[in-house]
Amino acid sequence: MNNLFEQPTILIVDDAKENISILAELLRSDYKIRAAINGEKALEIAFSENPPDLILLDVIMPGIDGYEVCKRLKATSQTKSIPIIFVTGKVNEEEEIFGFNLGAVDYIKKPFNSVIVKARVSMHLELKQYRDYLENMSYLDGLTGIPNRRRFDEYLDMTWNLATRAAMPVSLVMMDIDLFKQFNDNYGHQGGDVCLAQIAQALSKVLVRKTDLLARYGGEEFVCVLPNTDLSNAFVISEKLRLAVAALKIPHAFSTVEEFVTISAGVATKFPAKNLSGAELISAADKALYISKKSGRNMTSS
Repeated sequence: MNNLFEQPTILIVDDAKENISILAELLRSDYKIRAAINGEKALEIAFSENPPDLILLDVIMPGIDGYEVCKRLKATSQTKSIPIIFVTGKVNEEEEIFGFNLGAVDYIKKPFNSVIVKARVSMHLELKQYRDYLENMSYLDGLTGIPNRRRFDEYLDMTWNLATRAAMPVSLVMMDIDLFKQFNDNYGHQGGDVCLAQIAQALSKVLVRKTDLLARYGGEEFVCVLPNTDLSNAFVISEKLRLAVAALKIPHAFSTVEEFVTISAGVATKFPAKNLSGAELISAADKALYISKKSGRNMTSS
C-alpha cells in the first residue's frame, strides 16, 4: 500500500477454483483481488513490480506447495514483509507450529467462516500498514527527508540480485558537495543543514522513474541508483543532477570553484554477475568522483 487511501491487494492462492471464488466474493468489496492456482504463479505475482499486500495461501497444492512458497517468499528481502495466512482443510498443532516457524502470520480453516476470514484479513493488513509506516520512517534521513544509507544498501543489494537474473546493467552516481566544510565553517551548521535539505529536494525532482533511488550516503555525499541504465544515459542523468544543484544558486562566497554551491559527481556502470558485487560498483563510482574533484570540481566523470 503506497498510501492510506489505496485499496489493499490480496493474492488468493489455491488449486481449487471454487475456493478462490468463495474467498474473492467475501473480500472483493473491500480489497483488490488477484488469484493464482499454483505456487509457481503465486511466486511470479509476489516478485512482480506490484506485489500483493497480503497472501491467502493454500497449504496443499500440486508442484510447489504452500509451505515451499512461504519459505521462498520469506527468504527474500523483496517479499519477506508480505503477511501470509495459510488456508487449509485441517491442521494440527504440529503443523501450525511448522507454518509459523516458516513465517506465516495466521491460519484460516476450510470451510470458510466469513466473519473470521474478514476479521483476520483486516487485522493483519492493519498490522502490516503500521509496520510499513515504522519501517519507512527508519529508512528516511531525518534532515533531508530522502532515503538514508540503510535504505540505499538494501536497495542496491536487491537491484543487483534482480539485474543478475535479468542480465541488465546497473549504474550508480556518487555526488559530493564541493567545499562543504568551508560552507559550514562560514555559514554555520544550521546554514549547512538548510543547504543539504535544499540540495536533496532539487536532486529528487530530477529523477522521473520510480525504480531510481536517491539517498543521502553520508555527510555531504549523495548517491543515486539507476537500474537498467547504461553508462551514457547515467552520465546524462548525472549532469542533470549537477545542473539542478547549480540552478539553486545557493551563495558560497568561500568556494574556490564558483560563487554558489556546486557538486562533483562520479558515474559507474556494471553488469552484475556471480563474481561481482554491488561493492565494486560503489568503488568504481567513488573513483570517478575522485577524478571529478581532482580535475577542478563541479563536473561529472566516469
